[in-house]
Amino acid sequence: MEGRMEGTGGLGALATIAYRNIWRNGRRTALCVVAVAIAVFFNIFMQSWIDGMMDSIEEVVRTFETGHVNVVSSGFEAEREYCPVQYPIAEGRSADELADEIEALPGVRAALPRITAYATLFDSTVKHALLWGVRPARELAINHWNLTDRDDGLVAGRFPGEGANECAIGAALARKTGLGIGDKLPLKTVSAQFSDKYWSPTIVGVFEFDYARYDEGVILVSFERLGRILGLGGATQQLFVYAEEAGRSAELRDEVARLLGPGHVVREWADNYWVAVMRQSSFLYVIVFAVFQVVASFLIVNTVLMVIHERIKEIGMMGALGMTRREIVLVFFFEALILSVIGALAGCLLGGLVTKVGSLFPIDTEVFTGGGMKDLPFSGTIFIAFSPANIARGFAFGVAVSAACTILPSLKSAFVEPVEALRR
Repeated sequence: MEGRMEGTGGLGALATIAYRNIWRNGRRTALCVVAVAIAVFFNIFMQSWIDGMMDSIEEVVRTFETGHVNVVSSGFEAEREYCPVQYPIAEGRSADELADEIEALPGVRAALPRITAYATLFDSTVKHALLWGVRPARELAINHWNLTDRDDGLVAGRFPGEGANECAIGAALARKTGLGIGDKLPLKTVSAQFSDKYWSPTIVGVFEFDYARYDEGVILVSFERLGRILGLGGATQQLFVYAEEAGRSAELRDEVARLLGPGHVVREWADNYWVAVMRQSSFLYVIVFAVFQVVASFLIVNTVLMVIHERIKEIGMMGALGMTRREIVLVFFFEALILSVIGALAGCLLGGLVTKVGSLFPIDTEVFTGGGMKDLPFSGTIFIAFSPANIARGFAFGVAVSAACTILPSLKSAFVEPVEALRR
């Protein structure tokens, strides 16, 4: 066997024969390349689509719901659904003092105090809303509030000034109530001492965060102003801690918990209910992706099988000319390998181009949800995730499947006697 391989020039000569063979029939070659390219393209596209959906949910959660690490008191956690304001963090200590102490920890980018409280609206078609007490300038130095345009989300006016009797409302809420900039917004909320507080802030801005829950039901006010009205005395209801590196969230959570001591609940963003649900149900996406993988694999396998079986006479001729079965199998293997590399590269180029463009232009989620995800932490748009890792996996998938599915049929054909092969 070794002598025969050396006589034919070895593997290099067989690879040369295989390379020349692929150009003998342009239509057959094009069919193989297109089959591999299509399979690789859908492999990359589906993985990027799934990653984009997961990234969208996680970005919403980190921006609006938790930060990288979320800190509340044990009392607040027990009644979280009511947004109670009578359970501040580290009662007796100011929000700024706590924020400075946490920001001194290594790896902390910012510690942002926030207050949320329910409000009853008067003289309005909308009767209930959520007050969101924040410091806009500080917040926007860390996050983009509009998740599609990657900006502050303002569509008119400005955000409330620090401590001012002002507010900003979502564009959807403005449409429902018929209110606009300059209008008063009479409302009532309940303080930390359980007394009713009546308030009429002036609307100075209209925002659109592309997050239905906030665009339709949130009134953005100054953190200082809301804290005074609710009687928090400079304390804060929640702290949102943002890390320099998202991968350090768990480590940072433990450091913050040690710093604050007992009586507090400190969680990282990955503990959020919706993130956990999506990750636990990710097997559904894996099943969908696996279906595409199987379909793509069958497309490649069927194409390669057809190519090999229609060349059975050619295999007989190779055997009649003295090529061993191993050499015949290697020739077909090299052919499949070359074709799969060309097809996989074409599929990667197309998949990379489409996912790159998709990562720049948002897709409206209402197109395929019918608006049925407004109660979920889901942006109104998603971006397909462009990932070099997905492209690399797609390339490996195309080459591996094409090369592997060549071995068995070529082995079977190579064991056909030359005379019998030439009769077919």
